[in-house]
Amino acid sequence: MTPPVVLSIGGTDPGAGTGILADLKTFAAHRVSGVCVVTAVTAPRDNGLDDVFPVPATLVGTQLSAILASFTVAAVKVGMLAT
Repeated sequence: MTPPVVLSIGGTDPGAGTGILADLKTFAAHRVSGVCVVTAVTAPRDNGLDDVFPVPATLVGTQLSAILASFTVAAVKVGMLAT
């Protein structure tokens, strides 16, 4: 049986402690396939963020269209929306 696909929409955290990378790790731990749409790239520090780079809405839409054309998404988790 093919595992369900869950879409995470949100920002990145290079350390994978939060954001879409953490979501993908959580999905894998529960034997769910994860895919993602990046809405922001972050530069985190221990006490907050140095910077947030919002992904243009058109690129977010393009990513979403590509995912939905390629996968049957069973659920969606929405996180950081920087725009």
